[in-house]
Amino acid sequence: MKSYFLLSFLTYANFLNIHVCLANHSNNWAVLVDTSRFWFNYRHVANVLSIYRSVKRLGIPDSQIILMVADDMACNPRNPSPATVFNNADQQLNVYGDDVEVDFRGYEVTVENFVRLLTGRLPPDTPRSKQLLTDEGSNILIYLTGHGGDGFLKFQDSEEVTSQELADALEQMWQKRRYHEIFFMIDTCQASSMYEKFYSPNILAMASSLVGEDSLSHHVDPAIGVYIIDRYTFYALKFLENVKLKSRISMKSFLGVCPKQDCISTVGVRIDLFHRDLAKVPITDFFGSVRPVELTFDFLDISNTPL
Repeated sequence: MKSYFLLSFLTYANFLNIHVCLANHSNNWAVLVDTSRFWFNYRHVANVLSIYRSVKRLGIPDSQIILMVADDMACNPRNPSPATVFNNADQQLNVYGDDVEVDFRGYEVTVENFVRLLTGRLPPDTPRSKQLLTDEGSNILIYLTGHGGDGFLKFQDSEEVTSQELADALEQMWQKRRYHEIFFMIDTCQASSMYEKFYSPNILAMASSLVGEDSLSHHVDPAIGVYIIDRYTFYALKFLENVKLKSRISMKSFLGVCPKQDCISTVGVRIDLFHRDLAKVPITDFFGSVRPVELTFDFLDISNTPL
């Protein structure tokens, strides 16, 4: 009986070892940022909270999610249903929920805080919950939503981060060994302009629109009175709802979400900095969680251990 259990364990251990080698990273993080204020930008909060819900469902814990929300729509006095944020007109799903952990809120969502977060250039008294504690084994999902233009993303209608500043921040991350791979995902007008300046390795990028195009909203909720989700994020979430933690769905399949007849805008993709075959990259390499596994083949004598 002992031999049977030992053989089963070794078989399972070998399977885990293969999985870890293929994934080639040890942990997953998500940086999810809504940069907009004001009630008419309700959809941007719904966008980021919807992605937050998806990555949590697929196993990334709150301790490895940095959530930045520039305006608290759940507590906005115009909200007819306080303490809720919905991403569908039927109000079937409250993406705000009971367990949302916002790390940066309101006027904390600034360009400076965002860049400092990525690069690790934070004051020594910064709380752990406001730090991106990644390393060279980290796969990071970076999702941005808000208002943008050709080469910039607005923060709270008062400042902006440029595509060059963002590219330089990612290069600092690479030089400081703060990531293994990054999936950069942005939903804003002229979104692809934000990844054009990237020059660091192991970055896969996807944008809701090309330069010169607007990124459009999906639908209005009459009870709320504003658009409640953007088209690109709506179809991305529709895809993610069919993904399970052990799913074999690839990133190549995900890059096909929201064709132009659905998005109206043209989804942009940049793959030249990413060196793996996208057909062999599970979507959970960025939207799910990978736990580090340390294997040992030392034998432990448990023959005298009482049952």
